[in-house]
Amino acid sequence: MMAAMDVLSSRLLLHPRDPAVSQHFYRDLLGLAVYREFAGGEVYFLGNGLLEVSGRSADGPPSGLQLWLQVRDVEAEHTRLAALGVPVSRAPRTEPWGLVEMWIADPDGVAIVLVQVPREHPLRSDPR
Repeated sequence: MMAAMDVLSSRLLLHPRDPAVSQHFYRDLLGLAVYREFAGGEVYFLGNGLLEVSGRSADGPPSGLQLWLQVRDVEAEHTRLAALGVPVSRAPRTEPWGLVEMWIADPDGVAIVLVQVPREHPLRSDPR
């Protein structure tokens, strides 16, 4: 039997149309903490993952790409981001599956869902 892959770290790579505009969006508007900076890019913390915004792509990121970001308070993020001029695609609402979700998009149109897991939601407890 072959050994399983031992993944030590991972990150999502995003090659935007305009790196400076996208880095401003993720760093200054969303307020993601910077993990690493290097010539031509930045890497941000995404909870237990990483997002690297680097390089340039004439077409931008692939269509269909979405980011799912769990936050503590979706309503507070809605107020904060709207005050910064970030367009909100869909205002916060409780979905039929019980999560509170709000949708925005990055400068290249990458869909970003901000999710709050309510205290009573099953994701908060281990039913085992």
